[in-house]
Amino acid sequence: MDKKKIFVLLPDGVGLRNFAYSDFYELGLENDFDVVFWNNTLFDLSSLEFKEIKINNSKSHPLTSIYKNARAQIELTLFNKRMKDNVFNYYRFPNSYTTIRSSVKNILMHTLIFTHTSTYGLSRIRKKVQQKERKTLYYQQSLETLQKEKPAIVFCTNQRPMTAIAPVLAAQDLGIPTATLIFSWDNLPKATMVIETDYYFVWSDLMKKELLLYYPYIQESQIFVTGTPQFEAHFDKRKLISREDFFEQHNLDLNKKYICYSGDDITTCPDDQKYLEDTAIAVRELNKKGNSLGIIFRRCPVDFSGRYDKVLEDYKDIITSIDPLWKKIGEGWNTVLPTKADIDLQMNTIANTEMVVNLGSSMVFDYVAHYKACAYVNYDVANKKIADWSVKKIYKFVHFRSMPTSNAVLWINSPESIAEIIEKGLVKNSDVIESAKKWFEIITQKPPQEASKRIWEAIKIIISKE
Repeated sequence: MDKKKIFVLLPDGVGLRNFAYSDFYELGLENDFDVVFWNNTLFDLSSLEFKEIKINNSKSHPLTSIYKNARAQIELTLFNKRMKDNVFNYYRFPNSYTTIRSSVKNILMHTLIFTHTSTYGLSRIRKKVQQKERKTLYYQQSLETLQKEKPAIVFCTNQRPMTAIAPVLAAQDLGIPTATLIFSWDNLPKATMVIETDYYFVWSDLMKKELLLYYPYIQESQIFVTGTPQFEAHFDKRKLISREDFFEQHNLDLNKKYICYSGDDITTCPDDQKYLEDTAIAVRELNKKGNSLGIIFRRCPVDFSGRYDKVLEDYKDIITSIDPLWKKIGEGWNTVLPTKADIDLQMNTIANTEMVVNLGSSMVFDYVAHYKACAYVNYDVANKKIADWSVKKIYKFVHFRSMPTSNAVLWINSPESIAEIIEKGLVKNSDVIESAKKWFEIITQKPPQEASKRIWEAIKIIISKE
């Protein structure tokens, strides 16, 4: 009997970490599936001895991006009205009018928003996207690939990329079941649903409730609670090297304890370099009192700016920068791809640091998986780069409402409090870590290290239904 062929659609590089660099592929083989990556990234997966089919033309219809962006704005407005909650306006970003092309696209988008902001109008926008994509060469080539390969299912690694629309539609038009994983814990309130599949894999019962709330056309029977492979690596101790080897590789001082400062991208945190400096100042103060501390700075993988350079130079006695091992294959930010080596690097960075300081990221869960605390920056700097940016907006985002108690993280409410907060973070077995563990259990299915296994179980169920 022929093995069932599973197409794992990689529309962009973000799925590499979860599905190419985890145990997902090997688990599929163990389940007697023929696993094939339908690869739209620039990364050569055959170099990792994976079966792949390259997508060579992923050009969407010229109008699809306009409809996609209009859809997101309409959804945010409808979320706002239905939930009576202004927080959804915080997810909107200003439009660019720097070129004639961008100006025309934004005018068309706003016209669509004006004429289609209703449940019926939103439905028309969704149908228009499908109509446009079915007219593309990309769609036709996707049909040809699927007709030739005859997979039992097309599983898309995340719901956000426009480049996933055509292949998913082609599969559905051929009667092939489709599924996707909701990529991140904050995606659903942000109106990032771009593709519409037959089935959805979500992180948790909480995310399942969100999916049903924000997208009423999705039925409960279409949803599988699987967790995410994002955190699986933290439970694989084989990836860890000795403390001595890690310190030697990165020129660290064995006599010091290190905290990690995890950087944000420039949009999320335009003043991140100042927060890093404030943290370095606090560490210097602590060292003057007899401590022996340092900072490992892990920048955001897609931030290649020089905004940290002065801080890194001024505090080189305190800060050691260990850059993520991502590979820049093309020119755009979306061509900066994760590597398998970076998973090991992140794991060992966490294992060899005492805690993490960060502005509101999911690193809290990476660290609590190692039973370590996270401190969230919670103040605005004096001379902000962007006047209307504020941490107050960041922590109002919907995904932070899943925090069971406010002490799931340590809150840095001022530069002057950083030293005290770091001292608290160095204490193990604290209430903060226990609260963070409860938060982790809310946002992803237990046990977190079995997410890939649960995704394969869901795929088996879907195939058996079809």
